Amino acid sequence: MFKVGITGGIGSGKSTVSKIFELLGVPVYYADEKAKDILIRDQELATQVKAHFGNEVYFPDGTLNRKYLANIVFNDKTKLDLLNSLVHPATIRDSDNWAAQQTGPYVLKEAALLFETESFHHLDKIIGVSAPQPLRVHRVMKRDNASRNDVLARIHKQIDETIKMRLSDYVIFNDEQHMVIPQVLELHQTLLKLAREKR
Repeated sequence: MFKVGITGGIGSGKSTVSKIFELLGVPVYYADEKAKDILIRDQELATQVKAHFGNEVYFPDGTLNRKYLANIVFNDKTKLDLLNSLVHPATIRDSDNWAAQQTGPYVLKEAALLFETESFHHLDKIIGVSAPQPLRVHRVMKRDNASRNDVLARIHKQIDETIKMRLSDYVIFNDEQHMVIPQVLELHQTLLKLAREKR
């Protein structure tokens, strides 16, 4: 299966772009959403998380105490890195299993942290979704009802967007200056051709 990653800084609109690909019939794996599910579903991972962060990370019914975990990791980079080092391998395993079950010419894996983790090594091509920082800040403030400082703090936890775009094979501009759909349609044709050539 030809596997394509799609990434971008917070507020870049990578989920919006992914939804357009879905409308074209491309299966999309939303890694950040799936990670939340894997933290509950993957018993091996749950055991590791409890060992490092305490049993309080999970409620008695087995669901994740997100607020408790967030309070631990978001104020401590070392603990956030530790959590990511546990979750990302499990997410990679899950996405590889998922991709193997798909039947389309290619699949997309949407994730905020492709370059920050080892995920990009498991993919054939990477699409970067780019938007200027002021627009990204505005989008996230509106979407999450968050303060400017909160959004900027989240942005600074990620690799700089210009570096992400330089590392990507393709860039889609979601900056309200370029039409997004024509860019997706053109790239879709390119990826279909590459996927056919790989078979």
